[in-house]
Amino acid sequence: MFSVKLKEIRKEHGLTQIDLAKKLGVASGTVGNWESGKREPDYERISQIADLFNVSVDWLLGSTSREIQRIPVYGKVAAGIPIEAIENIEDYEEIDVSRMPKGQYIALMIRGNSMEPRMRDGDVVIVRLQDDCETGDTAVMLVNGGDATCKRIKKTPEGIFLISTNPAYDPMFFSNEQIADLPVRTLGKVVELRAKF
Repeated sequence: MFSVKLKEIRKEHGLTQIDLAKKLGVASGTVGNWESGKREPDYERISQIADLFNVSVDWLLGSTSREIQRIPVYGKVAAGIPIEAIENIEDYEEIDVSRMPKGQYIALMIRGNSMEPRMRDGDVVIVRLQDDCETGDTAVMLVNGGDATCKRIKKTPEGIFLISTNPAYDPMFFSNEQIADLPVRTLGKVVELRAKF
């Protein structure tokens, strides 16, 4: 069952076996052996894979079934100039909560082009609500108490950078004092992108 789940989640994330092997720091043929069922990784490696794809170990091992939940798509998330995060519910998305870490999820719509080419205007991001993120995470940040923007995070001892993937946009830096005074806070971590065509 692990072999089937691994192949399914890898393809959903658009990764080749070689891509996944590089991310996990294993030989390129190892992922192929896992997916063919010839070998199975140890628990520590399975846990690493679960973390990489934001799914539970139980789901990867096939001991939980799919549990679909409808979550609201709120307003727009600015991927250019920050705007109000929460407006009326515009739509609903379905997520398989059995594959995700426990928590509360919402969906938010991208507006603007600062996160291109990965995230485009109109795309929807699935966000796990949490009050902190780590360097390298893509997060939805609330600036000035209510304006939301989707950016990559880089923490420093002096403050935090909110970084666009579009090189036309300069990083935004907020000092520790600004983080407290404005305030700047984390709404949640982006765990999935749903591109709209």
